[in-house]
Amino acid sequence: MSTVIQHRGIRIVTLSANETVAEHCKEGDIVLVQDNSGWWTHFVGPNGETEGYDTAFESYDKALWTAKAAAEFSAE
Repeated sequence: MSTVIQHRGIRIVTLSANETVAEHCKEGDIVLVQDNSGWWTHFVGPNGETEGYDTAFESYDKALWTAKAAAEFSAE
């Protein structure tokens, strides 16, 4: 089940296995997704497209910290 936290008015959505951005996210959301490489941080655009960093983070905490930092920047 996905989880959502709000940080500075930005939704940070953590998706579970087999959940999709289209199902749970909207424009402006930051999405955390885990795969075999680690935790990925993606940013959702106006048409549901996502952009993210080139490498995965080794832990959920690092991905979440990065998402919160991005939310701080976006909120300014």
